Amino acid sequence: MSLPTIRLDTLLTGPAQPFTRPGSQSAIDKQPRHGQLKLSTLGLSGDEQGDLRIHGGVEKAIHHYPLEHYALWVDELGAHPLLAQPGAFGENFSTTGWSEHDVCLGDRIQVGTALLEVSQGRMPCWKLSDRFAVPQLALRVQQSGRTGWYYRVLEEGLVSAGDNLQMVERPFADWSLARLSAVLFDKRVEPELLRECLALPLVPSWRRTLERRLEKGLIEDWAPRLQG
Repeated sequence: MSLPTIRLDTLLTGPAQPFTRPGSQSAIDKQPRHGQLKLSTLGLSGDEQGDLRIHGGVEKAIHHYPLEHYALWVDELGAHPLLAQPGAFGENFSTTGWSEHDVCLGDRIQVGTALLEVSQGRMPCWKLSDRFAVPQLALRVQQSGRTGWYYRVLEEGLVSAGDNLQMVERPFADWSLARLSAVLFDKRVEPELLRECLALPLVPSWRRTLERRLEKGLIEDWAPRLQG
């Protein structure tokens, strides 16, 4: 199965700025950008991250979030003002046509003159809950599977809203992000499934997590990530 070519409807960036809790910073407030932007291995020109320990970097250069998820969140949360336009989830790419069930780990995507590779799904954190002022929203995003995903940049280039996103290679067709995230966010420890996942080219943080589960037979504490 291959992905249909879709359009990059909205391209978004944002600066890091003081956030909701003392000493915290975030660049989750992304705004639409027009014209061509340089896309390097560390992300889009003009884009920032508030905490480089857990956001940004080569494995999270671009965050992609499907616009069709917004209607589902409106059904759950009501007409929240953040859901009136793209950017509510801190995404850089907003599109319609692909979801976590369609996109697979390692998919290579051409957009503009850049070549991207799907590196991982998003692990939601407390900043989503604070941004929306909805307690436990980060957990709800995790449980829904509507997390979006990240790209690493294999070839730098120029991108702009209106460009097409086209899949050019799919090495792991059996491993949609939805399937992989279901393993990561499962409260059960299934050794054979963990070993199967560990045979994939996982980002270091996901690999360490699954290796610890396999070694200890326990699921890690998610509270620090989800609650801050």
